[in-house]
Amino acid sequence: MAIWKGVFPAVTTKLTHDGKVDLKATQNSIERLISNGVGGIIVLPMLGENASMSLQERESIIRAAVEVAAGRVPVLSGLAEITLEAAKKNALLYKQFGAQGLMVFPSLGYKTDHRETVEWYKGIASATDLPIMIYNNPIAYGVDCTPAILKDLAGTPEIVCIKEETGDIRRATDMYVEFGDRFSIFCGVDDLIVESSALGVTGWVSGMTNVWPAECVELFNLCAQERFSEARELYHILTPSFHLDVHVKLVQYIKLAEHLVYGAPEWTRAPRLSLVGQEREYVISTVCKAMESLAARK
Repeated sequence: MAIWKGVFPAVTTKLTHDGKVDLKATQNSIERLISNGVGGIIVLPMLGENASMSLQERESIIRAAVEVAAGRVPVLSGLAEITLEAAKKNALLYKQFGAQGLMVFPSLGYKTDHRETVEWYKGIASATDLPIMIYNNPIAYGVDCTPAILKDLAGTPEIVCIKEETGDIRRATDMYVEFGDRFSIFCGVDDLIVESSALGVTGWVSGMTNVWPAECVELFNLCAQERFSEARELYHILTPSFHLDVHVKLVQYIKLAEHLVYGAPEWTRAPRLSLVGQEREYVISTVCKAMESLAARK
């Protein structure tokens, strides 16, 4: 079974001004990420506007990502559904499209309890032999895969990794104490990566890596080498921008940041709208300040 580690950017899906999927721009961004040393990529995450995409669009995005990755890094796909039947069906389809792993959301339509959450993930794991990363973001989705739930999933070999996004820095240690190395633990929020690395996480699902891949890979590697004094210097520059990753409008914020840094299209699909007014100016000023500091650092 796969052992994932390193920086896995949650890739934004590039769109045209009228909301159509821009596969060429998406592939260009993936090439940029891989060329800068990421350990894997995840298409169709929350940042990829998964829930707003048709199945045909999802297929085209997965196939395009696999094509450009060309085996250099694993390509995972987000799997975000309402019913278990749909989740199992699409898990199998995504494998046929070329995905090498799945980042599985809880049900988008219902807040499952302990028993239901266990059955949700076991059911999806039974549909395909693809390795699974559990997307644990109770702040956004209201379902927390606690250590007690993970204990009931530990016997499911397809579940190999947890994207830890509770915001509780103690959770990583609690999981290591309970499970040892049974699961790979990935930090799931940008503004906790140094803290999480100090506790031993082996991967990072990152939003702002879309914007600054080289710098985010450098930051992760400094932490992995326990060069924390150097890591903190870079972290202090990037953290104000990393805070954009934990806002409800992270898709708009990160796409605008990508546009500012390397000219990628910032467009989103309704109901998300492009940023305007003071909110837009805040994102621009935050990102531009980081750009200036990074340029001065070189």
